[in-house]
Amino acid sequence: MIHMVAHKEELDTKPAKGFKEVEDVIAKAIKKIGGKKENELCKYLPMKTGGYMHHFTLRKMKYKQPQELAGIIDRFVASADRPVVIAPKQRAARGSRKRRDHMNFTRIQLERMLNIARLAGDKEIITILSPKKSLATCKRELIQAIRHNKIEQELWNSYSEAVQAQQILANDPNLLANFAAAQQ
Repeated sequence: MIHMVAHKEELDTKPAKGFKEVEDVIAKAIKKIGGKKENELCKYLPMKTGGYMHHFTLRKMKYKQPQELAGIIDRFVASADRPVVIAPKQRAARGSRKRRDHMNFTRIQLERMLNIARLAGDKEIITILSPKKSLATCKRELIQAIRHNKIEQELWNSYSEAVQAQQILANDPNLLANFAAAQQ
């Protein structure tokens, strides 16, 4: 209730001449663009920061800076031969925009594809689909395979990749620092 009273008092203190002038300019501009509402003018009014004027800004300027708003509308809509629709301001991508080219598989589906790749003998697909193991796990499984006189090329590949990854991290301290900073 208090908010409404303050807003009403604010309207009463504004100079009637400036407000009436901006109302006339807005009415002419709406008619020129063939619109029905005042908010439709926003797309024709450029902002210094890029893009077009937000409808909240239009409303605020109408009451707080009527002469300035009248000048902007007159310049870009009323006096223009052909009013130009301003391109919207570029916005940052939001989290809700999901990548559609990325497929998610269940663990069972991945295991089935891995078995198909093994049957086909496709080492590249086997490497891609195999879960990444830690160096300690690879060593343990490799030693166990040797004790049982088993040869597993896939296990050796996992061990080689884990050792290479560890060497890369050891040789480049900046990479490790960047990784630690990204995790926080």
